[in-house]
Amino acid sequence: MVNETLSPGRLPPGQRVYAIGDVHGCDRQLAALHKRIAADAKARPVPQITLLHLGDYVDRGPDSAAVLERLLAPSPVPGATVVNLLGNHEAMMLEGCEPDATEEAMGQWLQNGGAATLKSYGTKAGPGGEAWAEVPEEHIALLRQLPLLHRAGDYLFVHAGVRPDLPLERQSAMDLLWIREPFLSFEGELPWVVVHGHTPARSPAILRHRIGIDTGACFGGDLTCLVLEGDRLRFLVA
Repeated sequence: MVNETLSPGRLPPGQRVYAIGDVHGCDRQLAALHKRIAADAKARPVPQITLLHLGDYVDRGPDSAAVLERLLAPSPVPGATVVNLLGNHEAMMLEGCEPDATEEAMGQWLQNGGAATLKSYGTKAGPGGEAWAEVPEEHIALLRQLPLLHRAGDYLFVHAGVRPDLPLERQSAMDLLWIREPFLSFEGELPWVVVHGHTPARSPAILRHRIGIDTGACFGGDLTCLVLEGDRLRFLVA
């Protein structure tokens, strides 16, 4: 756990957010991180807790099926509000899941780690959507209802980032799910502190307008949880 430090944003009194970066099929790390979060919440009780996952639950790692099953299970933190955001990899999976999915849609997904997801269900890509026979309908239903963003206090939580020159109501789903530039190198002011994943790094990025917490779990790095409370932040990792 990294020591508590001043955050670029603030949450209202009595609230805490645990925000988890890109999981990418690393279910063992997610299980371990959930345990640490549960222990932390029990040791430091507050009236309102949100457990938030920033998307990219599937692909690349060894057990995407187990990750989605874990997200369907009861919250590891009793009484917490759970928010699961859509990531670009879930969007690709859903496009490949359509009964009339094109070869292009399936090919893009497979090239971006989808083969590992299918393997976790005991199947592989085939013609006419046959690959999806082993994917439980409740997993597909979960992916279909994932929101693009969440707001709390000064923070905007999205998977990838935002286009800096546009108000929130004009942000496209493509940008919220996929953007890197000009968001990552932007040095101006934003109306929110954007908490995001999508772009892996060895350690979290903390800037005045954004906090990036994809630390490359599927590439051998940590799975990181950002803990926000008041005007402070800290990290839990697994």
